[in-house]
Amino acid sequence: MCRKILLSILTVIICSYSQISTCQEITTIKLDASDNAPTISKHIYGHFAEHLGRCIYEGFYVGDSSAIPNSAGVRLDIIDALKELQIPNLRWPGGCFADTYHWMDGIGDLDKRPTIVNTWWGGVTEDNSFGTHNFLNLCEELGAEPYLSGNVGSGGVQELADWVQYTNFKGKSPMSDLRRENGREEPWGVKYWGIGNEAWGCGGNMRPEYYADIYKKYVTFMSDADVEGGIYKIASGASNDDYNWTEVLMKNIPKNMLQGVALHHYSVIDWDAKGPDVNFNEDTYFKTMKESWLMEELIVKHTAIMDKYDKNMEVDLIVDEWGGWYEVSEGTNPGFLYQQNTMRDAMIAGMNLNIFNNHADRVKMANLAQAVNVLQAVILTDKEKMILTPTYHVMNMYKVHQDATLIPLSFDSPMYAYNKESLPALTVSASKDANDKVHISFTNIDTKNGTPVSIDLNELGLKNMTGSLLSSENLQDHNSFENPNKIEPKNFKDFKFKKGMLEVTIPPFSVLVLEGIK
Repeated sequence: MCRKILLSILTVIICSYSQISTCQEITTIKLDASDNAPTISKHIYGHFAEHLGRCIYEGFYVGDSSAIPNSAGVRLDIIDALKELQIPNLRWPGGCFADTYHWMDGIGDLDKRPTIVNTWWGGVTEDNSFGTHNFLNLCEELGAEPYLSGNVGSGGVQELADWVQYTNFKGKSPMSDLRRENGREEPWGVKYWGIGNEAWGCGGNMRPEYYADIYKKYVTFMSDADVEGGIYKIASGASNDDYNWTEVLMKNIPKNMLQGVALHHYSVIDWDAKGPDVNFNEDTYFKTMKESWLMEELIVKHTAIMDKYDKNMEVDLIVDEWGGWYEVSEGTNPGFLYQQNTMRDAMIAGMNLNIFNNHADRVKMANLAQAVNVLQAVILTDKEKMILTPTYHVMNMYKVHQDATLIPLSFDSPMYAYNKESLPALTVSASKDANDKVHISFTNIDTKNGTPVSIDLNELGLKNMTGSLLSSENLQDHNSFENPNKIEPKNFKDFKFKKGMLEVTIPPFSVLVLEGIK
């Protein structure tokens, strides 16, 4: 009897040791240095501001009479926070809202502007007090490129052509004269234009063949005048794995009329049962990570189609909507899509940004949905209060990759196992900036196991290494208005860097960025 108990205990010890040994197996990451490596476009780190819930009104825009400190009605704390992120572009006014928005309703005297009912998001009535001038002036203040989504669903060709002229034309014309009457002498020079949004759904429920023809009709009348290099036209692209949509657009739209094709993918486990924003379990978390990892497959397969029709890679892939999507926070308007932002969102952000970086040859822009108070927001507000989310901190940590040269990597990721399924636990991307600083970003989605890695960095000639880590005790942890700094990056020194060899263990569900200098 005693012998059987002893053998059982010994078996448990051996099994436990075996599991630990497997978890602690070192992952060797190899540099695939190449003189032809692409630049990681800063526009991969773009953002999205739709007229949805409290993103614009009560988010960005409080009005110039508000007691909250503001610049022309836009909150100064939000401006400062987004400047810190160095956001390269901002997409507006939608989203689904774009194809119901008539831009001329948002210019001129405030008391003469018509109202609009936001039929997509909550059925609220908006007064059009935030319009073209507000948005484009905000982008100037942020140092960000505006990305305007044109109304193709319910707007006409002339309406979009007039918007282009209003924002861009320097000379004398009906629209440039109107712009001057409204207080803006010089044009803004808007380069990035989306030709409708989700034309397969809320943008008109079109077939791809029909949309391709509509696209060509609209862009024919959009003048390239007064924008260096011409305007950059982005077609409404596929949802998720609708590869036929990409095929039809690439086949039917001439390359001289097309600079980018969009792709939308959200990390949502079930559109009918999205799961809670905070009180989720590991089963929900694993399913969310599975959907997030799908971004890799989608980019690979959509770009393979693009390669078939565009061997010279003249057309870019634009992932202009991505992020986590859950049930709204308890007690909030279902149409406002307000959700909290936990360590799960940090995992989504770190994983997807690594994926985008590693596909920088085709992915030239991406827009996290959305900037303030909507979906995977980087900023949340409550009246005069404002907090920065874990996603904000990941974007801030990763901004070092903007316009840096990609350093391709290769490795076999350890697996995050759960309930007889498994996913790669680790995503990594690396780059070298104009000052020869090297940055390596790691995201480990495993809930229990740290991931030891080893990298030979000798060929980069680095002499010193520093680090920043975003982590927390629980996946469900988040910053609240009562505890706004619960999750924020911390200095990280728990690594070995000697004779060009880096050894470090990435903690469970964490994001780590290391910086190496010569």
